[in-house]
Amino acid sequence: MARRRTPLHQRAARSRDGASVTAARDAAWKKVLGLAGLGVRGRLAVVGVERVREAAAKGTLKLAIVARDASRNSLNKVVPLLEAKRVRIVDGIGAVPLGAAVGRDATAVIGIVDAQLAKGIRGIVDSARGV
Repeated sequence: MARRRTPLHQRAARSRDGASVTAARDAAWKKVLGLAGLGVRGRLAVVGVERVREAAAKGTLKLAIVARDASRNSLNKVVPLLEAKRVRIVDGIGAVPLGAAVGRDATAVIGIVDAQLAKGIRGIVDSARGV
């Protein structure tokens, strides 16, 4: 008995379900990491728990990108302060890719201090999440 082939348009529709969503998220994170790297080079962003805490305490922090696999200790140091200061937290990327974007091995958090850069990153994240 010959096996029936699925029509091409049905195969494409099936592959779009999960694969295109994942590809879109990966593309969005690539853009976010690229912007964060440019921000660090242009002194529009700060890297590391201590620098982010200092910027949040001063009131200059606009957005924080937190690694999903950051240590509990690092999260306990920075997240309560960010929430108290009402700084938006974006998470979902690992510490190694986050660090690689800014020229380090790994980092737990990157803080964006420029309003326009933060607005651009927020727009990318919101569009990727479908908000």
